[in-house]
Amino acid sequence: MSEVLIIGAGVIGCALAERISRAGVSVLVCEQGAVASATTAHGEGNVLVSDKGPGPELELAGLSRRLWPQMLDRLAERVPDAAAAVEWEAKGGIVVATTHAGAVALREFAATQRRAGVRVAELDGDRLAAAEPWLTRDVCAAMHYPDDAQVQPTGAATALLTAAIRSGAAVETGCAVTGPILSNGRLVGVRTTRGPRYGDAIVLAAGPWSGDVSRTFGAPIAVRPRRGDVLITAPMPPTVFHKVYDADYVGAVESDDTGLRASAVVEATRGGPLLLGSSRRRCGFDDRLRLDSLSAIARKAIRLFPTLADAAIMRAYGGFRPYVADHLPVIGPDVRLPGLWHATGHEGAGIGLSLATAELLTQMLTGRPPALDPTPFRIDRPAVLAPLASTVDMVAG
Repeated sequence: MSEVLIIGAGVIGCALAERISRAGVSVLVCEQGAVASATTAHGEGNVLVSDKGPGPELELAGLSRRLWPQMLDRLAERVPDAAAAVEWEAKGGIVVATTHAGAVALREFAATQRRAGVRVAELDGDRLAAAEPWLTRDVCAAMHYPDDAQVQPTGAATALLTAAIRSGAAVETGCAVTGPILSNGRLVGVRTTRGPRYGDAIVLAAGPWSGDVSRTFGAPIAVRPRRGDVLITAPMPPTVFHKVYDADYVGAVESDDTGLRASAVVEATRGGPLLLGSSRRRCGFDDRLRLDSLSAIARKAIRLFPTLADAAIMRAYGGFRPYVADHLPVIGPDVRLPGLWHATGHEGAGIGLSLATAELLTQMLTGRPPALDPTPFRIDRPAVLAPLASTVDMVAG
């Protein structure tokens, strides 16, 4: 393996470029827009273990969490200016339940995570008040996850790509893929708006657009867009000190509902504004901001932090996350089309899973023993090979 072509320069593509080029392989990244300008730019920068139950995604998240400090040290040494833009904060997370039924479910969920090796401790009322003094006292249970962290999404992606370029990788923006180049049944390159581009392996890391691109290759995968919205307050005095969210968030992430699902997620940024999330809705690539989503986010955030009732909203944004029905990413070779590899379908967890995804795929590409069993992320599973299009995904609702 001497040349790898990566389709997509979101955080997954950037992490792949850094890791593959560091392995001594020539890398070209083709991005239809600008670097980290789509899904990555419209997220919250979460590096979480708290929202994942025991299983392959949690294992992938745990590996990424272990890799991030090593990556930060490497970036600080190689690209210090870019490394500063990552804004790594190992602030920890607090998950709260505001109903008795929710408290029972949260304690059960935390117990399963603890048995899987996740660090989690229940907070009593006094410790919760000390950790988050502005949080509502109407809490029935609270769990502290010290390993939850946050980055600035575009800063993290750009730093990874900058390091990749230092290792010899090349990037072309405004380079949309329009079709495959095949030779004897193998994918050897792609046609783009800037001409043909070739590689020994073609890695599809186009996020929610992966379904569309894979279809042009004649090897469709069922990766669909799922929209999420975020509110951003004006700069505030210190108000929130961890990533704090309602236990309903886990259910919203795992839900297959096509309609609106919202839950309270509140966290601070270094600049002072608070990020208020989150929502999920399958509505195709409809990019309209919707009042029902934004108002649901605001109501739920105020329920957790009543002081936010007086906060000024500076702006709102929404983005599309790559959704797979079984809620696992797609990582590895395409069994139908030699030369095609996948690194997509992470939905809203792309930041947190990026480094482990890059590590796992690079090991597979270079024939090294994988750090994790890649089988759960294989392409030939029902959720990935299901029919790509459905009415709700193709027509904005």
